[in-house]
Amino acid sequence: MTPAFSLLVVDDEPDLRTLYELTLLREGYDVDSAGSVEEAWARLSERSYNAVITDMRLPDGNGLDLLRRLEAARRPEKTIMITAYGSAENAVEALKAGAFDYLTKPVDLRQFRSVVASALGRGAGLAPTPPKPAAAPAVERSAASQHPAMLRLAGASSVMQQVRALIERVARGMAPVMVQGESGTGKELVARALHEVSPRADQPFVAVNCGAIPEQLLEAEFFGYRKGAFTGATEDRAGFFQAAQGGTLFLDEIGDLPLAMQSKLLRSIQERSVRPLGTAIEQPVNVRIVSATHKDLSVEVHEGRFRQDLYYRLNVIQMRIPPLRERVDDLPLICSAVLGRIARDAGVSPPPRLSASALDHLSRYGFPGNVRELENLLHRAVTLSDGELIDSDDLGLGEEAFAESEWQGLDPLASEPAAAAPAVGDVALPDDLVAHLDAVERDILLRSLALHRFNRTAAGSNLGLSLRQMRYRMARLGIQAGDHGPD
Repeated sequence: MTPAFSLLVVDDEPDLRTLYELTLLREGYDVDSAGSVEEAWARLSERSYNAVITDMRLPDGNGLDLLRRLEAARRPEKTIMITAYGSAENAVEALKAGAFDYLTKPVDLRQFRSVVASALGRGAGLAPTPPKPAAAPAVERSAASQHPAMLRLAGASSVMQQVRALIERVARGMAPVMVQGESGTGKELVARALHEVSPRADQPFVAVNCGAIPEQLLEAEFFGYRKGAFTGATEDRAGFFQAAQGGTLFLDEIGDLPLAMQSKLLRSIQERSVRPLGTAIEQPVNVRIVSATHKDLSVEVHEGRFRQDLYYRLNVIQMRIPPLRERVDDLPLICSAVLGRIARDAGVSPPPRLSASALDHLSRYGFPGNVRELENLLHRAVTLSDGELIDSDDLGLGEEAFAESEWQGLDPLASEPAAAAPAVGDVALPDDLVAHLDAVERDILLRSLALHRFNRTAAGSNLGLSLRQMRYRMARLGIQAGDHGPD
C-alpha cells in the first residue's frame, strides 16, 4: 500500500489546531501536531515529515524561528506559514527565508487544502511518497544542475553559476520570483529553467508579454471570459491564469502593465482566484508567478507608474541576469552552443566554428542587445561565411558598431567609463529648449533604430521603452521607419 503524506501542524490555539488536523485527516494525510517551537522541534527530532504547517506567532518564538532551524539543519520538509491578515511583510519574510507558501488568517479551508496539496506535489498529479531523508536535498540539487533546462543556460562564469544556484534553491517553493535584466539577456530562458526543475515541471508554463497586449483586452486575456460577456465573445474562453493552472505563469515586461490592471492582478495574486468577465463567480487558481522586467521597478514605484504593494508581492525573490558584457568569458561556450543549434536546425554537420580573430572581435564588442543580438549576429555570419570557419569579416561588425558601443558607455575593455555629458556651463544654452530636446531625442531614437536594423521593438527595448511608447515618440518626432529601413 502506498504510504500517506505525513504532516506536522504547529499552532498554540487548540481550536485552530484541531480544525487544521481534522481538515487534513479528511484528505487522507497522517497528521501530528505541536503547540510551540520547542515541541515542534522535539517531534521533528523523532521523525521526518513531508511538510510543516506553522503559525507565525507561537508562545516561545515564531514560525520563522522554526523555519530557520529547518533550513540550517537542511531538513527536507516543505514549510507553509500562517500569518495574520494584512501582514504582507511577514509573508514576504517567510518566503524569502525559504517557506514554500503562506496563508493568511482567517484561513479559507478550500485554499488551505489547495496550498497543502500543491506543497506535496498532489496538484501536479504526483502519487504520495514517504518523507525523504535529511540528506536528500543535496542529491536533488546535483540532479537539478544536470537538468537540460539548466544546461541551456550556457556559461561557466561566477555570475552564471550564482544564477543557476539560485534557481535550484528557489525552484521547490511557491515564492514569486522577479527576474531582472537588460533586453536580450535570456530572462524567459531563466524562467523556463525555474519551472522545469520545479515540482510543477509536468504542468503548463504560460509566458505572457505584458507590453504586447492592448490595454482594453488585458482583463479578458488574463482572467478569461464567458460567452456574451462583450461584443465578439462568441464562446467561453480561459485566461492566462486558468491556462497555467498547476504550473507557472511568466509575466514578461511586467513594468509595462497599466495601473488599473496592476490593481486587478494584485487582487488575483492575493486571493488566489480570478473572476472571468461575464460571471460573478470566482475560480480558484494555483499558479506560481514569475515576472521579468528590464526596468528598475523601484524607480517606477517612486515615479508612481507601478504599485508599491504589487511590487512587494512580485519581488519576493529577486534574480538578476547579468548583461553579456559582464560575462565576456562565457562567449566561447555561448557561441559554441548557438552555432551547434544553428547547425542542427539546418541539418548541417559539423557545426561551423569561430576563428580566434572572430572570437577576439566579439569579445571587444559591447552587445547592447546581449545574447539575443549575439544569436542574430551568428545566424547572419553562418549565412555569409564560405566554409566551416567563421572569420571576423563574416561578423559584419565594422568600426561604427564599436563606436556605437562606446557611445553608449558599453565598451568592456575601456579602462575608464565613457565620458559624461558636458556640464551645462560648458555648452551654449539653446535658443529653443523644446526644439533642442526634440532634436536630441530624435537623434537617440535614430541611433537605436539603426543599431537594431530599424526593428522598433528591439530599438525601444534597448532604450527602456515599450513598443507603444516607441511608436508614440516616433510619430511625435516625425520618424518613419519605412523611410529608413525595414520595420
